[in-house]
Amino acid sequence: MRKILILFAHPAFEKSRVNKCLIDGIEEIGGVTFRDLYEIYPEIDIDPDAERKLIEQHDVVLLQYPFFLFGMPALIKEWMDLVLVHGWAFGSRGTALKGKWFGSVMTTGGSRGAYQPGGFNRFTIRQLICPLEQVACLCRMHFLPPWVVHGTNAISREEILRQKERYHAMLARLADDATDLHRYGRLEYLNHYQTAGE
Repeated sequence: MRKILILFAHPAFEKSRVNKCLIDGIEEIGGVTFRDLYEIYPEIDIDPDAERKLIEQHDVVLLQYPFFLFGMPALIKEWMDLVLVHGWAFGSRGTALKGKWFGSVMTTGGSRGAYQPGGFNRFTIRQLICPLEQVACLCRMHFLPPWVVHGTNAISREEILRQKERYHAMLARLADDATDLHRYGRLEYLNHYQTAGE
């Protein structure tokens, strides 16, 4: 079984409907370690050594966050800046992450149609998160497409529960050693893993 590390950050978690539901019961999924970064580091005093030891024990690293203003919460960027350093994560001697998988789980108020070249936001989600794909490349990691819940401003409770079920099923699939994750790299969204030929 692959081990999955989920690094969660939500700067307004008390207002959350979708992420609050998505993470409910997530640690009951075999192989999953869940960490709420704002809860662990309320003073933004990240412990890089502890975080590196955790990553070394996992095969898949997923960043989970609301997609506010086309980016990630500041705490995730701070985490990346302090933890993914030259000589450990990248550079000629930085091979600690080589061969691991890296991806993101996002929620966004905009519809999928809004994230198209001709849509309201002008770019696709994949285009807007291309720095994360480059981080994976720099660190010699494999990049997973994002798993996205769109339209959270108007989503129904029933649909939130459906998305939770799909998300947890996807995590179980990622944790299964029999799953060929390389097939998923071609997808636009990881949500579409069920159409990847398996």
